[in-house]
Amino acid sequence: MDFHFHLSPQLSAFSILLTCFFVSIESVIPSISTDKEALISFKSTANLPPYFWDQSSSPCTNWTGVVCNKHGKRVIALDLSGLGLTGSISPHIGNLSFLHSLQLHNNKLTGTIPTQIFNLFRLRSLNVSSNTLRGSLPSNITQLMALEILDLSSNNITGILPQNLRQLKNLQVLNLARNNFFGPIPPSISNLSSTLTNLNLGTNRLSGTIPSELGHLHKLKELDLAVNQLTGTIASSIYNISSLVLFTVASNHLWGEIPSNIDDTLPNLLYFRNCINQFTGKIPPSLHNISGLRSIRMSNNFLEGTVPPGLGNLPFLEMYNIGFNRIVSYGDNGLNFITSLTNSSRLSWLAIDENRLEGLIPESIGNLSKVLSKLYMGGNRIYGNIPASISQLSSLTLLNVSYNSISGEIPSEIGQLKELQMLGLARNKLSGTIPNSLGNIMKLNHIDLSGNYFVGHIPLSFSNFQKLLSMDLSDNLLNGSISGEIFLNLPSLSTILNLSNNFLSGPLPEELGSLASVATIDLSSNQFSGLIPSSIGKCTSLDGLFMARNKLSGPLPNALGEMRGLEILDLSSNQLSGFIPDKLQDLRVLRYLNLSFNNLEGVIPNGGVFKNISSVHLEGNPKLCMHFPCVKRRRKVLVRVLISTVALATLVTCITVGLLLHFRKRRGSGGKATETNSGLLLKGQHQMVSYEELRGATGNFNPENLIGTGSFGAVYKGLLREGTEVAVKVLDMKMTASWKSFMAECEALRSVRHRNLVKLITSCSSLDFKNMEFLALVYEYLSNGSLEDWIRGKRKNADGDGLNIFERLNVAIDVACGLVYLHHDCEVPVVHCDLKPSNILLDGDMNAKIGDFGLAKLLMESTEIAQQSLSSTHVLKGSIGYIPPEYGIHQKPSTAGDAYSFGVVLLQLFTGKSPTHESFTGDQSIITWVQSAFPHDVIKVLDSELLDDLIITEVGHNCLISIIEAGLSCTCASPDGRISLRDALHKLETARKTLLSAKSTKHQY
Repeated sequence: MDFHFHLSPQLSAFSILLTCFFVSIESVIPSISTDKEALISFKSTANLPPYFWDQSSSPCTNWTGVVCNKHGKRVIALDLSGLGLTGSISPHIGNLSFLHSLQLHNNKLTGTIPTQIFNLFRLRSLNVSSNTLRGSLPSNITQLMALEILDLSSNNITGILPQNLRQLKNLQVLNLARNNFFGPIPPSISNLSSTLTNLNLGTNRLSGTIPSELGHLHKLKELDLAVNQLTGTIASSIYNISSLVLFTVASNHLWGEIPSNIDDTLPNLLYFRNCINQFTGKIPPSLHNISGLRSIRMSNNFLEGTVPPGLGNLPFLEMYNIGFNRIVSYGDNGLNFITSLTNSSRLSWLAIDENRLEGLIPESIGNLSKVLSKLYMGGNRIYGNIPASISQLSSLTLLNVSYNSISGEIPSEIGQLKELQMLGLARNKLSGTIPNSLGNIMKLNHIDLSGNYFVGHIPLSFSNFQKLLSMDLSDNLLNGSISGEIFLNLPSLSTILNLSNNFLSGPLPEELGSLASVATIDLSSNQFSGLIPSSIGKCTSLDGLFMARNKLSGPLPNALGEMRGLEILDLSSNQLSGFIPDKLQDLRVLRYLNLSFNNLEGVIPNGGVFKNISSVHLEGNPKLCMHFPCVKRRRKVLVRVLISTVALATLVTCITVGLLLHFRKRRGSGGKATETNSGLLLKGQHQMVSYEELRGATGNFNPENLIGTGSFGAVYKGLLREGTEVAVKVLDMKMTASWKSFMAECEALRSVRHRNLVKLITSCSSLDFKNMEFLALVYEYLSNGSLEDWIRGKRKNADGDGLNIFERLNVAIDVACGLVYLHHDCEVPVVHCDLKPSNILLDGDMNAKIGDFGLAKLLMESTEIAQQSLSSTHVLKGSIGYIPPEYGIHQKPSTAGDAYSFGVVLLQLFTGKSPTHESFTGDQSIITWVQSAFPHDVIKVLDSELLDDLIITEVGHNCLISIIEAGLSCTCASPDGRISLRDALHKLETARKTLLSAKSTKHQY
């Protein structure tokens, strides 16, 4: 029987409407189709290749990185990590509403994190680390209530950490490291105490103190706050997080002491890192009771005392770094704590360098871990021999015991260290011959044996160093000739070859030209003879060639003109002859040329480096012609320019002194002086000049030629008749101390000669066109102006940049060299009394020279003129901000006073801030300001222009600390507490040498 139902027209219309409604609802409810569209949108913005994901299929079939739920209806996980994705994250990713896990780390994604991601309320794990995402953390992050893991590390995300992170009640891992977050750590993070196990905020710009509330995170296993700007002490509540496995606060500005009961409060600790801070006190013995410890890094603090016992309790220890502290030991057994470390079979890194450790290296050092890779022991007070047992450390890649007092010979057994890449034995008391066995270390990259007492030949076995990058054998007693085979087999040498200050002899081998990649060759101060090999032109990467003070002869090879990258060429004090090759003027980057004291002749080229007289040194070559054409019979003008005879010099000196005394006498009696052309002629300098000549040289003292003003007058740029550029200092005769300043400067510079002192050419004491007294000093002209102009940004280089870190360090070393000469190496010691950046001038090669000796003081005044002109006065000597405090209580000028001024200049040079800066009020000064950041916050007081130059390694950071330490050590309030300029110079030279090698030898913290 068939049944037929007949719907009314009204019911039929309702049925159709209902069907349409359900179809409409289905179209707006998220589904796998919605997920597919979101993924396709993501594919487009992230620049996935076209073949990635077959769009004709379902995402739940075989789409790479896509995981669906068991019913295959929704996407619950997306993992595209490590695929090299570029582009940005599509906002449509927020439509994957069932997503539990989103893994996009280790890609190259850019742009910001779309706020739509935080609509994924089911998300438990979000990892977008190791990309280049920017912007701030969106405020709606708290919508991810199910989130357990949030990893945004290694991006460029910035902003202040939001307080509302505490609302993520299920969060277990919070990793925001290596971004640009700034501001304080929100104490509210402590509200995650029931869940949070990992908190990593390292390598940001966070400031302020570490909130004590973090101690409430009683489940925390890893706490990383390293490389920030955090200050203050660490609250005891944080040391009481007994669950901690990793605790690192390295590279901040923290201080205080390590708790003595740390073994009780942190019993589960595996990694303890508080290096590069300002922690004081002693290493607590209890630290060595935490038997599970794998890494202890406490370097670069102010820790004192001895290494406590108990190192034998750490069998799992992999790294022990206590370098750059004040740890002490005494007597022959002072290093016996090393024996305790023989129980640590996993030890791969041991650093005890730059402390005050005294003693012998124990034989037991050979029993250390067979996996020990790096051993730093330099900069201590270690003496005795290097034990042969050290050869048992078969995995050693770095051995540095430089700057100690180690004596004896290098044990031949060191040649058994087949994995060694860096060998540093510099500045010890080692003697004997260099063992041939060193040539067996085939993987060696860097070898530094400088500053010892090695004798004999350079071993022929050094030709085995196929991977060598730098070799420094300078400052030894090596002798004999060099086999060309050594050079022939060093193809990788790229940094420096330094054999200077030895007794090496014989000809330079042609094979020297095989060093095509080396940047610097220094063979100076030896006894090499014969010709400079023409093959030197093949060293196309050279920027510095030093062969001064040898016995080289013959002509300058034309091949020198082929080294297009050459910046410095020093062949002075040899027996070279012939003409100067014209090709040298084609070397566009050559900035320093020293050919002085040879037997060169002929016409001097007039292009390139020869245009800058301050960059070229040709004295001591009597056959050279200053003008073209050159004739055998020299003209009288050349005689005046090139050389003065002893008789003429004696006569002029007598006349000059007579005129000066006569002039002084007439001034004292009140009579008018008549027009004179007197000048104080200094040894080996130009002839006297008159007022008229100086007037003409400066364009009638044209204001356009004014290059500076000082307390005693104005300085003008001038051009003397023979074409010499000069700086003319015209003293202001209205100043009562002008004559005293004039005589002080003449007397101080009368017999001094040093490359880092501004050269006083001559002087003029006369009457001007108004019949008024006229005093002037004529100096060499230095084209790069004063250091003050560079520090203040008034001068820039061709690229628009200021002085980089190496240039500033070079300037500091130059100034220190000049002061050391004045204090210790002059016939009569000289104190400058007015050292400041405006009195430090830079030549065309950026070499620094000290000028303005108007306040100079001779420490042994033996002449009548000196007694009169340099007598003590009650006027404060120096400039505000640079004057040592003892000068304010009328103590006599001293070398310690110059050291103080130098220290202030050094601090200003690296901070960029003047000692008279407006921010220094009350008791604060540039010294106290820098002290507050020293040693491990020195980056914060560093001139911002230097931040890009700083080598971000422990070595680079330590060098910066050494530089600032030199400045602070020079500025002690008590003169007796200051280091000498010799010691300061040594510190700076050590820092420069270390910085130059830091690029290739990383000592990362």
